[in-house]
Amino acid sequence: MKALVTRLSEILDHRGLITSGPEAAPYLEERRGRFRSESSVITRPRNAAEVQAVVRACIAEKVSLVPQGGNTGLCGGAVAGPDQVILSLERLKQVRGLDSANNTMTVEAGCILADLQAHAREAGRFFPLSLAAEGSCQIGGNLATNAGGINVLRYGNARDQILGLEAVMPSGEMLSDLHGLRKNNTGYDLKQLLIGSEGTLGIITAATLKLYPHPDQSATALAALRDLPASIAFLGQAQSGSGGTLCSFELMPRIGLEFACRHVTGCSEPMAASHDWYVLLSLQASGDAIDVGALLSRILETAFDAGEITDAVVASSEQQAQSLWKLREGLVEGQRFEGASIKHDISVPVSKVPEFIDKASAAVAEHVPGIRPCPFGHVGDGNIHLNLSQPVDMDGQDFLALWDEINDLVHDQVADLGGSFSAEHGVGISKISEMHKYKDPTALAVMAAIKRALDPDNLFNPGKVIPLPDADSR
Repeated sequence: MKALVTRLSEILDHRGLITSGPEAAPYLEERRGRFRSESSVITRPRNAAEVQAVVRACIAEKVSLVPQGGNTGLCGGAVAGPDQVILSLERLKQVRGLDSANNTMTVEAGCILADLQAHAREAGRFFPLSLAAEGSCQIGGNLATNAGGINVLRYGNARDQILGLEAVMPSGEMLSDLHGLRKNNTGYDLKQLLIGSEGTLGIITAATLKLYPHPDQSATALAALRDLPASIAFLGQAQSGSGGTLCSFELMPRIGLEFACRHVTGCSEPMAASHDWYVLLSLQASGDAIDVGALLSRILETAFDAGEITDAVVASSEQQAQSLWKLREGLVEGQRFEGASIKHDISVPVSKVPEFIDKASAAVAEHVPGIRPCPFGHVGDGNIHLNLSQPVDMDGQDFLALWDEINDLVHDQVADLGGSFSAEHGVGISKISEMHKYKDPTALAVMAAIKRALDPDNLFNPGKVIPLPDADSR
């Protein structure tokens, strides 16, 4: 490692190499506090050429690398061991170009997601990827984990919003395809192989993003559901009645609103009466050919007439819309004040969402009496976050000791319904055992073959995503 550090000091400037001291702390911490990196070498290259040079230096010394973006991941995908080098992409912050006619923007991996949204907006364009950590997460990490968020219903996941990638491969070579083509049938779509691979197959240094005309109309409402199954009928009706303008359809339980209103400043009860289930929905459109306010009114009227919803609050201003969204964001923040929690990021077919919530909630309640399920999220694409708060009278550490048992209960229900134990957060190290248990063996074998072919020495983020035999781990 000493020879490698010497070589890295020659490649990087004085800000590009950290080997000790308080400067290292932010790179060693993990968002949920479940894991901690033990690396003593942190590299901060300034550009793609320096990333490539760092990779080649590590290859020469057979030292493995762990790429790191905004360090906002929730599955330990950026956690490094004592003999591994952390490669932070945070200094790659350039917007290399924006082509309004082609509706594309080429950006470097360290760009903060919220900054990219703002840059597109200044050009009259819209980049729809949006999630809770957008003020600190980086686009490279978003792509490495195939991030989802609140607009998947209309625009798809991160992989659906990318037209090109630049990445350093485990061979040390640079793969560059940033042309921004919407049609290109010249062989394998390599960018899609790298997106979602969590840095195990390549280190993303830049991407060409797909942009849209900026929406100048929006309409938002919070609706109280008759019951949980009504959410699916309401969703179908909203999709068919929105003329393609429905962007978000977020499920929220009563307990989640209580958490938000109890603990988060600016959150208050939205309706005079309380209800068991709510949906927050948003419509957006560009131009004046469609009146999304009128569409939303008709959607709500139809839902009332069908008995799908029993009450609704329509935002009459952007400020009111933000207040409704604050409830959605606040339920996660508020849960932190309710003690220890065990969280799940799952997906099932949309039609199975109510069944999953009912069965999983019943299973964990039987196992841990008094447990407080808070199922919420992107019901429009089948992605539910089943967050479980400790019983009020239970010690937090005793509750967390049940982590694996509770995960098995929840994920068994997911598997029975044909779902996925990771919808948008990735696998990292925290869900490796689930890959063994639930993933199709043939799929695992194909993934392992790809990993070995591209990274035969297993130097790129080893121990993440792909459950290789010990002999393949480093």
